[in-house]
Amino acid sequence: MAKVTLGVIVGNRDFFPDRLVAEARADILKLFKEMDIEAVILDDKATKLGGVETWTHAKVCGEFFKKNAERIDGILVVLPNFGDEKGVADTIKLSGLNVPILIQAYPDDLNQLTVERRRDGFCGKISVCNDLRQYGYAYSLTDLHTVHPLTDSFRADLAKFVGVCRVVKGLKNARFGAIGARPGNFNTMRFSEKMLQSFGMSVVTVDFSEILGNANKLSDDDARVKDKLAAIKGYAKHDSVPSPALVRMAKLGLVIDDWMKEYDLTASAIQCWTSLQQNYHINVCTLMSMMSEQLMPSACEVDITGVASMYALQLASGSPSALVDWNNNYGGDPDKCVLFHCGNWAKSFLPGIEIKNAEILATTLGTENTYGAVAGRVPAGPMTYARISTDDNQGIIRTYVGEGEFTDDTLDTFGARAVIHTPGLQKLMRYICKNGFEHHCAMNASHSAAILADAFETYFGWDVYHHVG
Repeated sequence: MAKVTLGVIVGNRDFFPDRLVAEARADILKLFKEMDIEAVILDDKATKLGGVETWTHAKVCGEFFKKNAERIDGILVVLPNFGDEKGVADTIKLSGLNVPILIQAYPDDLNQLTVERRRDGFCGKISVCNDLRQYGYAYSLTDLHTVHPLTDSFRADLAKFVGVCRVVKGLKNARFGAIGARPGNFNTMRFSEKMLQSFGMSVVTVDFSEILGNANKLSDDDARVKDKLAAIKGYAKHDSVPSPALVRMAKLGLVIDDWMKEYDLTASAIQCWTSLQQNYHINVCTLMSMMSEQLMPSACEVDITGVASMYALQLASGSPSALVDWNNNYGGDPDKCVLFHCGNWAKSFLPGIEIKNAEILATTLGTENTYGAVAGRVPAGPMTYARISTDDNQGIIRTYVGEGEFTDDTLDTFGARAVIHTPGLQKLMRYICKNGFEHHCAMNASHSAAILADAFETYFGWDVYHHVG
């Protein structure tokens, strides 16, 4: 993932000791180097010690940020002392930036409440937040009200904020490809393109006949088809898949790849059944798995808001996501369930990944028409789940996020599968059903729910249910 760049505003009030500002700049630059974050920060000679206090300072810093606007993903406000709330707000206004903002304030030392070392950042942070609210800016807060930058607590705050910056920037510029029509029986996959577009997310559509028609025009001997075939064979075990089905997959994958490049698409959602099996005689799951593994998430059943959820989780964690069905209870355990798809999950989730046929679809469509699904079991580890949904009746976007664990509990079944544990699962299921969410959700092998909750609620203004058990 690309390195995140943060604009840094070091607040100041001139009757506090100068050394506090100088120390803060050094702390932040040291921390950024450690965490591989780029800084856009005033030189210590551009203003007094590189801090921002007056209108003149705000103009200098605001212009500096404006010149680097294309690089800046977020703004960190550092308060080594009380700071000047108006200087901070004016700087952001003059910069023209509309990015996430994190406010940090240094703690005082009870043994150093002297004129030489007193900070009053505890109070100054409240004032900065008040002014930013008046100016109409959204902002994020640290877990502790005051916190030194060179502590584990602030490192966690900053890592979360970097994830928030990625999610906000990524979703505001996302371009999703909708390949084919949603399965006719699935009203659950309906969504509002216009609502997504109002937050910067574009949807580009294509009729499946165009994709399949172009795939059928390709020769088996085409060099690019052979290269794609080799990539598929190298991706997963495929011993049970007939060679003609693998070749058809290669052709289809090549056409989808070309279409996505042509329109600069971020992710895709595909009409995975039943037209594909009836007219082209394969499942597209393996190709979707490969795209998700390459951080170009792909969702089944033309679930655009599902793939938006996958992409948000990917941005938060830096790792592939998958789309899952909340599928089965796990015996009598109220806090465990089975996640399933037939399946298209990225290889990262399935150490023993194998290309197979889609056994459930095969019962009505024929085994010979359903080769291309991937199968495997997700091992034990951390997981986050999330869902974005457009509520057209209310005219809002609704979301839920939460965390749990993949478990290694016994599970004797086929397809792409996982057992998860999340505290208060029954409460979560009631919330999902009461509020009319889809049966799909996105999952990621990380703990990233707090990042999404902050990004969704603070910077997009979406309705967020953060499930904590």
